[in-house]
Amino acid sequence: MPMPERCSRFAEYRDKVLELFASKGFGQVGMRELATCLGLSPGSLYHHYPSKQHLLLDLIEEFYEELLATLGRIEKKAPARRDRLNNLIRAHLNLHRDMPWHFRLAERDGGCLNEEQQVRVQHLREQYERKLLLMLGARSRFSEAGQLAAGHAIAALLNSAPTWLTSHTLDEREHDELLESMVSGAIERLLAPRRASEAISLASSIEKTSKKIQAPATT
Repeated sequence: MPMPERCSRFAEYRDKVLELFASKGFGQVGMRELATCLGLSPGSLYHHYPSKQHLLLDLIEEFYEELLATLGRIEKKAPARRDRLNNLIRAHLNLHRDMPWHFRLAERDGGCLNEEQQVRVQHLREQYERKLLLMLGARSRFSEAGQLAAGHAIAALLNSAPTWLTSHTLDEREHDELLESMVSGAIERLLAPRRASEAISLASSIEKTSKKIQAPATT
């Protein structure tokens, strides 16, 4: 849930705050600089956000809430399974274009939250990953361990794929077609394993590959 004390001025200048965190790094931004960015005094900002971790939590929660809302919109359309996967991939590509800084913060800076805040984010992430599996019709095919691994791997693919081709000059259509082909192929194979142990191994392999491909874009 969004924080009830969310600052209205923060909502107005959200993109500037996001870019500040993403470009400089969360640890390099102080409350005074944040207040200046928002046009507030440090005291006024502390009134709404006791610490910059609370502000970061607000942004990451907003990210996962939008991901869940995106899944809900696709689910409401009730497309066939094959179309559902393609819709999921396209929706994540479009969301990455609309919320690029949110993706970077959630991937890179979630560890800067305190333990209680990380638990809140973990619950949202698990809710999102379970819903992905359910929508793709994979839940009954896996053991409990396989479900966790598969959901995490699919989410990692969908959320990191938009950064894979950033160094290549492609038009939007070709860019999206390449990514859709790669991601859909990996997910389809993951959802139709021959054995449960193979599913867990493949999920782990996909997640490691995703991190290796993504790494140059986030350094």
